[in-house]
Amino acid sequence: MSTPQPPMPQAAPAWQAAPGPAYPAYTSPIPVVRTHLGHAITSEWTKIRSVRSTMWTLGMFVLLVVGIGLLTGVLVSAHSSEGSLRSENPLSFGVFGLLLGSICIITLGVLTTASEYGTGMIRTTMTACPSRGRVLAAKAIVFFAVAFVMTLVSVLFVAFVDVSLLDGAKQPSGSEWLKGTVGISLYIALLGLLSLVIGSVIRHSAGAITIMIGVLLAPLVMALFMFAESLDKVRTALIDYSIPNQLGVFYSNSLSNSGPSGWDPLWIMLGVTAVAFGGAYLLLEKRDV
Repeated sequence: MSTPQPPMPQAAPAWQAAPGPAYPAYTSPIPVVRTHLGHAITSEWTKIRSVRSTMWTLGMFVLLVVGIGLLTGVLVSAHSSEGSLRSENPLSFGVFGLLLGSICIITLGVLTTASEYGTGMIRTTMTACPSRGRVLAAKAIVFFAVAFVMTLVSVLFVAFVDVSLLDGAKQPSGSEWLKGTVGISLYIALLGLLSLVIGSVIRHSAGAITIMIGVLLAPLVMALFMFAESLDKVRTALIDYSIPNQLGVFYSNSLSNSGPSGWDPLWIMLGVTAVAFGGAYLLLEKRDV
């Protein structure tokens, strides 16, 4: 009696067969595009315009700059004689609103980076775009553009209204218009960009905002309480290089005769921001997210 033979193995279906010349490589129907900085900028623009904090902080910024600027112009116009206005620069009345509004720009700058670390969203961002320097650059470009445009529009509106209200005041020259609108808008945008960089370094929203508000106000407050003659040079330096004083320089209303003048505040802020940005980039490349 013959022994039954084991059944012959069946050939594997074509879809299970090992890849080879008879089975060409799979081609995805989804087009593969090499990513670049433009994609990162588009992503960051979508983020910044789709969160409520952006609308609230920018709305409050416009309210402070426009509201206080126009209110100051109305009060000066109502309580000043025509002769006393000849030495006044109508553009300078916008500095009061900008000083308070800069806190809003600082807050938004910090939240642009630090909030992602708080929620853990930064891991998704870095997975989608492994180039960390590109992510930081995209955030900086988008935020700087938003802060500059919003500041420029607000300052221009206040300037035109105040100039029309104060007919007897000195008419600003072309250079004064440039410094009091474009120049100070660049300064405020750089201040916000510095806040964004500090938020990337600290990675904590409340901590970074506290640091930046201290940078904004602490030097001038400290100088006001330095009464000793031995601290005279320190007091003068703190006043000269405080941010409120540098804002006044754009309107030729410096708190002292020494210190920055002309466009110096803009170059100082640009240098400080560039150094901080370089440090934030190095830390971002070395630390885990």
